[in-house]
Amino acid sequence: MKLYKKIMGLMLAGAMTVSALSVNMSANAADDSNDDWLHAEGSRLYDMNGNEVWLTGANWFGLNCIEYSPHYLYAGDIDDMLQSVADRGINVIRFPISTELILSWMNGTPYQISAGGMQAVYNPPVDQDDGNGGVVKAGTYGNLNQEFVEADGKTLITSDRGFDIILDKCKKYGIKAFIDIHSPHADNSGHNYNLWYGKATADGTMVTTDLWIESLVWVAEKYKDNDTLIGYDLKNEPHGKGQEGAQAAKWDGSTDENNWAYAATKCADAILDVNPHALIFIEGVEQSLSGALPGDYWGMPDRRDNSPYIGAWWGGNFRGAREYPIKPKHGTSQIVYSPHDYGPSVYAQTWFDKDFTTQTLLDDYWYDTWAYINAEDIAPELIGEWGGHMDGAENQKWMTLLRDYMIDNHINHTFWCLNTNSGDTGGLWKNISCGQYEGTTKLDWEEEKYALMEPSLWQTSETGKYIGLDHKVPLGKNGLSLNEFYSSYSSTEGSNIDGGTKTSGKTDPTNPTEGGVFGDVSNDNKITNVDVVKVAKYIVNAKPEKFNAKDADVNSDGKVNIFDLTLYKEYMNGNIAKFPGDKS
Repeated sequence: MKLYKKIMGLMLAGAMTVSALSVNMSANAADDSNDDWLHAEGSRLYDMNGNEVWLTGANWFGLNCIEYSPHYLYAGDIDDMLQSVADRGINVIRFPISTELILSWMNGTPYQISAGGMQAVYNPPVDQDDGNGGVVKAGTYGNLNQEFVEADGKTLITSDRGFDIILDKCKKYGIKAFIDIHSPHADNSGHNYNLWYGKATADGTMVTTDLWIESLVWVAEKYKDNDTLIGYDLKNEPHGKGQEGAQAAKWDGSTDENNWAYAATKCADAILDVNPHALIFIEGVEQSLSGALPGDYWGMPDRRDNSPYIGAWWGGNFRGAREYPIKPKHGTSQIVYSPHDYGPSVYAQTWFDKDFTTQTLLDDYWYDTWAYINAEDIAPELIGEWGGHMDGAENQKWMTLLRDYMIDNHINHTFWCLNTNSGDTGGLWKNISCGQYEGTTKLDWEEEKYALMEPSLWQTSETGKYIGLDHKVPLGKNGLSLNEFYSSYSSTEGSNIDGGTKTSGKTDPTNPTEGGVFGDVSNDNKITNVDVVKVAKYIVNAKPEKFNAKDADVNSDGKVNIFDLTLYKEYMNGNIAKFPGDKS
């Protein structure tokens, strides 16, 4: 009732409230290189035009390690490697990183890329003084990862500049990216640490919750106009056993520092304050008190029988989210839940102690632990890590079952991983080698493993063209941009979203209602009172679901406010035949 009265008051107040209610959307929309931001509606993700998208990618670790660079750039050229990744249909890369590395950027003392992390050389265009009375002849060093060295042709640049180059290269090949805070400190085994705070950096700085949030806000501010970096995975695999108490990540309704739900909500709001378009990926915890009896509490000793704690993979447990969902003050349109899930080759979990099937996995583990979020249309999910060794047996069977479940239920995912040096899982790459020049990288893929994963990449149903997430830049040599897919393929052959369902998409970033009815914010191809209510709710910050703000700007002044709402009222009353902004 309060909301209804507020809406009616706004409609009566008219132009007097414009300045307070305006929603200016012109700054980012006018930039053609910054129009690829995504948002959530129910369990799906959509672009700014209301077209459904599917994030299907892989992980590339190394920025979280002491090399401060994605691994295997010491064995190959980044252009060669990203070209191959894009050509293979991977449309997003999850880059693990450490809070420590970001802090070095934020503090103006960025770590230099380690020589052990990258092979980078550049041909000096002319002879140069070597600083010791000699001459470095032009063409001495070679030409490999050349943007990563200084003008002398051999000194590696700092990691912050390196990350900028990596994002530029991703953009070049139609790949999107997001970062994952893998650990507070830079450490090749940092993922083993439970929490997002409580570890010191190399210079002795203690990473606190506040510093973790501050560093992510700094990154979000820095890249708010770069839609190649589409989001932030706030912490990799928060974990710990319940009996560890304050040393373990929990999920409940408290404001305790180790309550991951509370910390993640605070961090999400802080990021969205500076970039309301960023996706926020939130992982689960390891254990929950879902088996608790009256009087049980987090930190109590475990019981051999009738344990109060229900376990999961690190970062995989979302049982607590049923009672305590993540609800930032900004709303849930940018929230993506991101469980991790693995097979028996990583650890012999109890749900593998039978001839398991998709149904037994759902009954014994998946559904109540994480799958309910997608199945009940609560929020989108992205399986941030899945993968494993090809054993020709149970682990391969599990990978196939999860792959098919993600396809059938349209769950986003990033495979673990591209790297060959993941001990638990191996990688999609097999061998990497190169000479001293760009174009000489020899990148061999684990073809059997890639063949297992490949059906879960977003692609057209008949011609098998891989679909990227950039509106204009195609994904690789033979892939498609979003605009190409929705203008030429979505209505003729569809994609493997929802088993090949054909849809007619909206494809013109400068006219978000192209391909549909102008002013239709509910995507039902007509203007009704449903649209009026959605626009009114948006203006009073109620953030209705399935709403694209640009569609509501029916006078095309770059704002959504009471003027637009009044026009909807006039249209519904038959006083105007079309909206002023409708140029059709």
